[in-house]
Amino acid sequence: MWFKSLRADINAAKRNDPAARSKFEIWLTYSGVHALSWHRVANFFYRIKCKTIARCLSQLCKFFTGIEIHPAAKIHPGVFIDHGAGVVIGETAEVYPGVVIYQGATLGGNGKEQGKRHPTVKENVTVSAGAKILGGFTVGEGAKIGAGAVVLKEVPPYATVVGIPGKVVRINGEKVEEADLDQDKTDPYAAELNQLKERLEALEKTLYNGK
Repeated sequence: MWFKSLRADINAAKRNDPAARSKFEIWLTYSGVHALSWHRVANFFYRIKCKTIARCLSQLCKFFTGIEIHPAAKIHPGVFIDHGAGVVIGETAEVYPGVVIYQGATLGGNGKEQGKRHPTVKENVTVSAGAKILGGFTVGEGAKIGAGAVVLKEVPPYATVVGIPGKVVRINGEKVEEADLDQDKTDPYAAELNQLKERLEALEKTLYNGK
């Protein structure tokens, strides 16, 4: 099973990277392939309840490849992590075959959810460099997430998402006039600062009235 998964990962790299010269070179030098192999071992230990060993293996993988994958994440065979430095994949993330993930991408949580708090990325999705997909929603099959985009809500199949917050600009290659992906624009830091400002003003009024 492990060798079958490795073969699928190598084939995905060969298919998606025009610079790849041979499968042997991919196996020997591609950090994304190495990270996925480490992850499958860590995931095995995680599933048999040896969670400390699993976490140690995931941290060793991070040290050697620059790619951090939680050992509980479900990653199907045939995923390609290109270059990979800075890639982070969270605990409840699920990544399907044909997905391509570029350097600096994050499949993470938004800090507000419980349970399923990391994304499910369906078949043949492209997650470009520096993109952040944050939350326990689904990114539909064939979607493209632009470089540096921050996606906070579900993405329809075959959509192209760009910007901060992410917005759908194309579906099936056709332009979308109004973005169908309404992202959460709330800034928690700004809200907290406003609350502090209101409290400070109330204290100042109390002090001045006391005088």
